[in-house]
Amino acid sequence: MAAVLTPAPTTTAVAARAVDAVKVYGQGATEVRALDGVTIGFETGRLTAIMGPSGSGKSTLLYCLAGLDSLTSGTAYIGDTNLTTLNDKSLTVLRRDRVGFVFQAFNLVPTLTAAENITLPMALAGKRADDAWLQTLATSLRIQDRLHHRPSELSGGQQQRVAAARAMLTRPVLVFADEPTGNLDSRAATELLELTRAAVEGFGQTVVMVTHDARAASYADRVVFLADGRIVEELHHPKLDDILDQLKGLGA
Repeated sequence: MAAVLTPAPTTTAVAARAVDAVKVYGQGATEVRALDGVTIGFETGRLTAIMGPSGSGKSTLLYCLAGLDSLTSGTAYIGDTNLTTLNDKSLTVLRRDRVGFVFQAFNLVPTLTAAENITLPMALAGKRADDAWLQTLATSLRIQDRLHHRPSELSGGQQQRVAAARAMLTRPVLVFADEPTGNLDSRAATELLELTRAAVEGFGQTVVMVTHDARAASYADRVVFLADGRIVEELHHPKLDDILDQLKGLGA
């Protein structure tokens, strides 16, 4: 039986933001302007989807907000912390303590059990996981009976849920997800999206998700559309048809 989730309090605090964000790759004739002056904020306790054509800058924005890549100019913040002022060690600590990641590639260690994969980041940091919280996550993600199995013994959907539990174990301020349903069949994708909504509404997580899938984006509170490194449109509490119409207009 899934754990009962207590609704999180409503808040308008900003969990992450970018101000005049510019990211340039290469130079001269090979220069690519992946982000072109993006300013955007992501409210606490909401699920935001980022969409756009290939090369629009959506994954670049996600990685720069997460501190996995650096901006050419402009600033990125997690809470009130300006990421551009942090050295590599401080960035590592911030990502470990305040940020979770769920990516299309599950990034599980094949020789470790599901439970060991979930707790690995904390073990590497010399910290002990909260066993009660681990069990709560495992129950909510419906993997409580798979914790002692290795990745090869899990389905793709179960592996992605393990990755999601790992991202949420430290109760991070933010969870970033880059195409989290890309390697899943439709049933597993639906389950993950429903559980993501439960995490937002029940645990108060803030999730920023890059996706090309309009159905996945329809689970979001807000959809942000990028094209050529710029924000071109936003939808709030979107319907699937509205998202599809917007994507057609962008040629995505």
